[in-house]
This record gives sequence, C-alpha cells and structure tokens, in this order.
Amino acid sequence: MSEQRIGPDMQVTLHFSLSLENGEQVDSTFDKQPATFKVGDGNLLPGFEQQLFGLKAGDKRTFQIAPEQGFGQPNPQNVQTMPRSQFEGMELSEGLLVIFNDAAKTELPGVVKNFDDRQVKVDFNHPLAGKSLAFEVEIFEVKPV
Repeated sequence: MSEQRIGPDMQVTLHFSLSLENGEQVDSTFDKQPATFKVGDGNLLPGFEQQLFGLKAGDKRTFQIAPEQGFGQPNPQNVQTMPRSQFEGMELSEGLLVIFNDAAKTELPGVVKNFDDRQVKVDFNHPLAGKSLAFEVEIFEVKPV
C-alpha cells in the first residue's frame, strides 16, 4: 500500500505554526492538539494548502509564504475614516482592535490607526496583510475523505 500524500479530497492532521519574518509567532498548534482539516474546505488559505501538496505523514517542513499567497497586500480602500461619534464612550488608543458588524452581521475587525476629536481612522485590512510568513508544519496523518 502506497503512502497517502496530501492532495485534493484528503483529510490532513498536522501541527503548524505561523511566524513573522522577525521570528514573532502568530499562531501555533505545537503546544496544543494537532489541527485536522480537509483539503479545499477553506480552513487553510490556498497559498498555504498548495505548499502541503505531495507531503505525507512524518514530513516536517518550513515554507516561506509571500503576502500574495497569504493574506494579500493591504488595500488602501480598507482604511476608513469614521466620525468620532461612532466611538462614543470608548477609550481609544492607536493599535486598539475594534469590531464592527456589517449589514449581514458579519464581524469586521479593524485597528485604530489614529484619531482626533472629530474622526477616527480605522484599518480593516487583515493584520497579516502585506507580511511574509514562515509556515512550519509537521504532518501526522493523511487519509482520503
């Protein structure tokens, strides 16, 4: 029986970690339960998933993920200036994470860039947009879905 390799219609159990270029860890399962996902289910970005194709149980790898394969480049249109009145009663600070609900009640996280008495500039780009990432994986199990 040949070893199962990661590809379409496979379920994968793995440990992973994501780090910034400066080595700062963004996310990791190495200190928790391994993660399990089905290829193509949307849990992993396509740019990450493609890196895993062809790997099998027991493989350990570290990949460099460019912003285009990861969370994309920041979009200037995702930086919005809002009236300060929308932040009534909030203590604002630069870098503060604020969460809005759009019309469909989807949560939209944004980060306060700067503010004054009249307006607040909020960046709704993904916090990892524009960043190159190191994606480290250890594959435990690969099996057909």
